[in-house]
Amino acid sequence: MTTTTTIAVIGAGIGGLAAAAALHRRGIDVHVYERGDTLREQGVGMHLGPNGTRLLHRLGLAGELERAAVRPEALEVRAFHDGSLVARQEMGTAWERAFGAPYLTVHRGDLHRMLASLLPAARVHTGRELVAYEETRKGVTLRFADGTATRASALVGADGVHSVVRRSLAGDEQPLYSGNSALRGLVDAAGVPGLDPTQMYMFAGPTARVLVYPVSGGRQFTYVVVAPAPEGHAESWTSAAEHADLSAALDGWAPQVRRLVGAARDVRRWALYDRAPLRRWSTARTTLLGDAAHPMLPHHGQGANQAIEDGVALAVCLAEAAPGGDGIAAALARYEAVRRPHTTRVQLGSRDGGGRGPGKGVRDQAADVSWILAHDVEQSLYDEMSGDNAA
Repeated sequence: MTTTTTIAVIGAGIGGLAAAAALHRRGIDVHVYERGDTLREQGVGMHLGPNGTRLLHRLGLAGELERAAVRPEALEVRAFHDGSLVARQEMGTAWERAFGAPYLTVHRGDLHRMLASLLPAARVHTGRELVAYEETRKGVTLRFADGTATRASALVGADGVHSVVRRSLAGDEQPLYSGNSALRGLVDAAGVPGLDPTQMYMFAGPTARVLVYPVSGGRQFTYVVVAPAPEGHAESWTSAAEHADLSAALDGWAPQVRRLVGAARDVRRWALYDRAPLRRWSTARTTLLGDAAHPMLPHHGQGANQAIEDGVALAVCLAEAAPGGDGIAAALARYEAVRRPHTTRVQLGSRDGGGRGPGKGVRDQAADVSWILAHDVEQSLYDEMSGDNAA
């Protein structure tokens, strides 16, 4: 890839910044366009599987993750009515040895800040909402809501589930509602003394499931309460909810859960939608990444991890591409060929992962996702390229 190639990334979320950081690290001219007026990430906590952390370490974030994230020592499944232990899955050192990188939990805002720090400020443009683009054999022209325009050699749509770029490639689609909604938020760990901030917890009841895990160096817990809900809530993971909704959903639950409810303040609702896997992500000059390509339910904790994998894979493919438009087209085709089958499998598996009952198969669940956690998208691409060269 020549230095005259410019990649435009639409969206400065986790996936867009990871892609831009990986491209910038490889010497590729990249610019990120974010519709918001400031660079910030809303939300609560998130999971970083070894498949994601190994890539973030290579981007230079090992030290910052060590300070801000938590490496849970175990996942404990507890009875919803009295909090008694049902099953325990060791994690921590055991998973780091098994998968070659740590499993971490981190506040989304902390990870977002880390990724943004990997890019020069001049490469990130805020207040630039993409409204249209035009692709030709020579590149892509981007038009923004403020009346400005710019050109790039290639366009990457990392603009989330409501992606303008996805809609242009795939047309209007009907979101698929899972039948469930998630109430979630943050509580101070000191306000829930019955929960250890070195552990993850799952309380599985007949009508809901509660996942609790530490973030912010163990100073806070993220909680996620998944329960059936009628369709009608906005397709957003930051919609406001009432504390009364949380309290009612967990009425009569274990003392630890009720203390968590008492400590909760700002409650958010995430209506759990996804979309059918796409048959095509890319054209000769345009492609998709992260939720714009493969929005998925949270039951495998892989949404952000798959976006990070996408970003690194895209950077490898573009960095190894031949110069010119044909090289870009080949790189985007290779990226899609590598990523689309993998993310489709993860996306469909995340749907199936929502139906586990109380205490069912914590070890089985780890086995279900071991192929995801062990995956090294960067190394597999380099191995493939070495094989191509040898042939």
